[in-house]
Amino acid sequence: MKALVTGGAGFIGSHLVDRLVEMGYDVVVLDNFRRGNKLDKETLKKITLIEGDVRDYHTVMEAARDCDYIYHFAAVLGVDIVADNPVETMETEVVGMTNVAKAAVYYGVEKIIYASTSGVYGKSAIEQAVKEDFDVSPKSSYAIAKRYNEIYLASLYEEKNLQSISLRFFNVYGPKQDNRMVIPRFFEQALTGKPITIYGTGKQTRDFTWIGDVITATVELTKKATGCGIFNISNEDEITIEELAFKIKELTGSDSEIVYITPSKNRYDFEVERRFGSSQKLFETTGFKPNTPLDYGLKEVYKYILKHSPSGVKYAAKLAAEKSES
Repeated sequence: MKALVTGGAGFIGSHLVDRLVEMGYDVVVLDNFRRGNKLDKETLKKITLIEGDVRDYHTVMEAARDCDYIYHFAAVLGVDIVADNPVETMETEVVGMTNVAKAAVYYGVEKIIYASTSGVYGKSAIEQAVKEDFDVSPKSSYAIAKRYNEIYLASLYEEKNLQSISLRFFNVYGPKQDNRMVIPRFFEQALTGKPITIYGTGKQTRDFTWIGDVITATVELTKKATGCGIFNISNEDEITIEELAFKIKELTGSDSEIVYITPSKNRYDFEVERRFGSSQKLFETTGFKPNTPLDYGLKEVYKYILKHSPSGVKYAAKLAAEKSES
């Protein structure tokens, strides 16, 4: 089988590429590398790498040639980056999806697998885990564009019979994630002795989902989901951001102070008090649902950071020196 992964050099995309290569896929990666390249050297030897932008029609057509599946994971990410670049955010989503869809129809691609977001649920007051049939109310340019693409894919299936899966990810975390996201940011602050900064009260909750579970869910849905579907990918658990900060402080043994700061106006559309999801539909379709405990995942992230990030390597050396002195 041959697959195109747009955004395949990014955090989630690179983990997906690793899994597809392990499964024997012929993989093409299309990425603009604006946020670096998270693919390791061994993986790079086994794939076709194309540098380009999903907004460029001809580049997408070249990348998608002869592919059975397109995993469309290219996106502008990070709350502050998205808030400061709403036009680029929406163009990347909308123009990128249009190009991917045209290529898929032209080449007879079997299925598009699209990285959507739990952000489409918006600020709705939620007293239970959200399900896919709940009303959505996206507020940010990012979430609105994601919801538009979900509807666009449904229209493509109705008119062109192009199968697709939209994956509503809930706060994915794991090795190789950069500090635009909260968990690596907290680790970075803890290891460098800087204040661990929490926006707002810290009482807001999130449902953090381990990257390995996300990739397994994606692969299983590729095999087993048919037609046009939307699926939550969530751990079905919630934790406050304040509790997360204390967990990371304790895990690292950091002396960093936990500080609460007022969110800037450009973060308003992203500030949600409570969000956690149900993966029941995923389980009914595939027999799998995410189940990796957050404590385990945080330890794995910490071990990775100690070996691979500059601040982590420095902190590991400090810990080793303290141990030898004692």
